[in-house]
Amino acid sequence: MEIKTVKVKIPENCNVILGQSHFIKTVEDLYETLAESSPAIKFGLAFCEASGKRLIRSDGNDEELVRHAEKTAMDISAGHVFVIFLRDSYPINVLNRIKNVSEVCRIFCATANPLEVIVAETSQGRGVIGVVDGFTPKGVETEEDKKERNELLRKLAYKR
Repeated sequence: MEIKTVKVKIPENCNVILGQSHFIKTVEDLYETLAESSPAIKFGLAFCEASGKRLIRSDGNDEELVRHAEKTAMDISAGHVFVIFLRDSYPINVLNRIKNVSEVCRIFCATANPLEVIVAETSQGRGVIGVVDGFTPKGVETEEDKKERNELLRKLAYKR
């Protein structure tokens, strides 16, 4: 077995959701889930088919993000992994909906941070072991940091 890392390039003003599912129906169900979440959302998604034709299946409502999801899925090339790039929406707005899609087995991450996917490659194929999401913490927040965090959440209207 060989361990590799795949750096994910996240387009400007986007977030990425990386997960694993189990059936070709994933593409249509994720599309519907995302499209009905907000009229403003822009997204592209790709799914690595693990049997049959073993194609990268894709869809979305933004061609740039669809192409980017396809390339990222091909770079990762791990069975039943899906990649979603979001613009004009945040993962917090869609994550529980995605988790409730029948085919979805797990979510590895939802982030706008620099991202590396840790992949194991065997003679059979590839699988995602985990992810490196962002950077190592520098310390523990201070009272001023807590105040800034609380203000940010209210500015973004996630808290009142």
